[in-house]
Amino acid sequence: MMGAVGAGAGRELTSPPPDGISNLRFSNHSDHLLVSSWDSKVRLYDASANTLKGQFEHRGPVLDCCFHDDASGFSASADYTVRRYDFNTGREDILGSHEASVRCVEYSHHTGQVITGSWDKTLRCWDARVLGNKPPVGTYQQPERVYSMSLVFPHLVVATAGRHINVYDLRNMSRPEQERESSLKYQTRCVRCYPNGTGYALSSVEGRVAMEFFDMSEAGQAKKYAFKCHRNSEAGRDTVYPVNAIAFHPIYGTFATGGCDGYVNVWDGNNKKRLYQYSRYPTSIAALSFSRDGRLLAIASSYTFEEGEKPHEPDAIFVRSINEAEVKPKPKVINPAAS
Repeated sequence: MMGAVGAGAGRELTSPPPDGISNLRFSNHSDHLLVSSWDSKVRLYDASANTLKGQFEHRGPVLDCCFHDDASGFSASADYTVRRYDFNTGREDILGSHEASVRCVEYSHHTGQVITGSWDKTLRCWDARVLGNKPPVGTYQQPERVYSMSLVFPHLVVATAGRHINVYDLRNMSRPEQERESSLKYQTRCVRCYPNGTGYALSSVEGRVAMEFFDMSEAGQAKKYAFKCHRNSEAGRDTVYPVNAIAFHPIYGTFATGGCDGYVNVWDGNNKKRLYQYSRYPTSIAALSFSRDGRLLAIASSYTFEEGEKPHEPDAIFVRSINEAEVKPKPKVINPAAS
């Protein structure tokens, strides 16, 4: 373990990517962890056994990844391609391509489609069963470059440059169900849907997170709010850090955020409270993912070049065992005198 990090940081995975980690995701079936990196590789780890199970290589930086099943996945790359990997057989296929870097990839188990978002300002859907570089089954123009995507069936939320948010119904992708503007003032970094499918959390470069709801009624929109996080105040001066990552706990619906300050915070969104802050990690938090049962949290400590080229700590992946007290919402205390 690095000297700068306390024992509470979690177990550090061996053989981490040597260059910037763009994303990591736990499998829905095991403690397998899929990791994409700027070193042009996709890696599969067994997070519990702390072993590297395999890796595949693109011709350019890999900007995102997601699982298909427990031993195969999809990746999005700056080489303009979308690829599928089977770590059991060693087979690799190009699923399709865009006209610019592919920033985001998601797989919908309900529709059997792979959805990709690119800096060519399009969203594309691919049939996961069709191998080879085939035309997409659908191409949907976006208002700007795609920065982040998230889906909880039937909703797909797409966040682009220019603070645009498009919400799609996966059962009818012909046009967005909602076209919205971010309620945050600055560039979007991450969007993640609530596990219960009622809305999404959005983070930005100015150290804020917005909690949004799909219900456009007056009552539904009255529930939305935004809050400040990943800020440091010294001598009366605020230092603001981008919030790069959001991950929801699959059981409790609480969520973790990771920022360029190197901190991971856990929040109870319903009660608008911070539940926990972990000890500072060596460098920026680039990505977060809870395991399927919420027992583990994978943390990518990886400099995100928000301050340009400079000396920084090596990239590392920490896997933290989660204590229920860190993620379980605390019951509201009712003051009898106030009732």
